[in-house]
Amino acid sequence: MELTKENIQNLRQDYRSAQLSEHEVDNDPIRQFQKWFAEALNAQLYEPNVMTLATADRFGRPSARIVLLKDIENDGFVFFTNYNSDKGQQLLENPQAALVFFWADLERQVRIEGVVSKVSPEVSDEYFHSRPAGSQIGAVASPQSKIIENRKILEDKVISLTREYEGLEIPRPEHWGGYLVEPSKIEFWQGRQSRLHDRILYELKEGSWIINRLAP
Repeated sequence: MELTKENIQNLRQDYRSAQLSEHEVDNDPIRQFQKWFAEALNAQLYEPNVMTLATADRFGRPSARIVLLKDIENDGFVFFTNYNSDKGQQLLENPQAALVFFWADLERQVRIEGVVSKVSPEVSDEYFHSRPAGSQIGAVASPQSKIIENRKILEDKVISLTREYEGLEIPRPEHWGGYLVEPSKIEFWQGRQSRLHDRILYELKEGSWIINRLAP
């Protein structure tokens, strides 16, 4: 297909697979998310834990990238990364973030906004050592988000570390670990016909979740 403005504008899909009612959702958005996530798993979607993470620096300049959800706690959502990366530095300056999940096959989206904090070192240690050895070595070797001269520098570092830690436990670097996003807003979006989508918003107010429907 030729790439034209008209071809782009005419890309559309009419959503018909399901509906979402504010009268039927769980009173707790974390439990509602767990329900939807379980349905995404049961549908055998490709990497349903893929999420967009949006952060901003101290000047409010935004940045977004794809990361992986690695745990769902009663109080939020956990992912792991290099604390010295661009996102880590932005979260240090401005510890707020937004997450977006999009499950196209289920015609669903979840948007999350909240405050971010580091998980405990013990939690980071446990997850780090559950990863394949190659992933552990990669986390130690990579100065994430920093400019490097070429790929060979990185590959040589991996070779050196692999030899160094052969038969040994690889220590988790202090600059690598988890973050918890504690939500203040969670929106569940279910695609509907003619763009009249269902949008159910949870907002945390004075310790309680308030549920409202939003116009599409």
